[in-house]
Amino acid sequence: MTQQHPSSKSLSVRQQAIVPIAAFGATGDMLRLHAALNQGLDAGLTVNDTKEILVQLYAYAGFPRSLNALGEFMKVVEARKQRGLKDAQGQVPGRVIPRGDALLAAGTTNQTQLAGSPVKGALFEFAPAIDEFLKTHLFGDIFERDNLDWQSRELATVAMLSSLQGADSQVQSHMGISMNVGLTASQLTQLAQVLAERVDAEAAGRAREALARQIAVRARQ
Repeated sequence: MTQQHPSSKSLSVRQQAIVPIAAFGATGDMLRLHAALNQGLDAGLTVNDTKEILVQLYAYAGFPRSLNALGEFMKVVEARKQRGLKDAQGQVPGRVIPRGDALLAAGTTNQTQLAGSPVKGALFEFAPAIDEFLKTHLFGDIFERDNLDWQSRELATVAMLSSLQGADSQVQSHMGISMNVGLTASQLTQLAQVLAERVDAEAAGRAREALARQIAVRARQ
């Protein structure tokens, strides 16, 4: 499956709105998440876009953060209805998710396409279960869902991971994946700027450092 889209020189208002939602969801800052969710809907995110971001959150920050964020979003949606706002519901997944060996194959294909090459290493040989879970669940069950494009998923993922301490190697990996799905260095610089302006300086610093390393790696290739 290919979900690359032509990239403009800057992130759209909708794309920018993903960043604080993902970041505050990951850190569990409900007060700031509440404001970011409203801003996201105002910026053109649909209800289902936002749900998908918050469901994906559990893969990177755990079920408690995801469930709490979804609960907060329920409150936001209901409050907006009470104010007479009519938010677009958006798309639901249209693809039938495969099962069994077909899911493993689909997830492996997605992971390879996103990473740019097959993902291997001593860690996955040491703990093969995590390798299978990544392929079948994260890159299979989640990334096979076609109601949110891969660029949006990666903007959310980088924002989530940049907001968490101790996830530097994962931020680095997903900076590379972001570029593989068509996000430009300029757009990813803008992502870091959104983190700086709307989240916090530490998260922005992690994103900038990972992007600089990724650019340096690609320059040597």
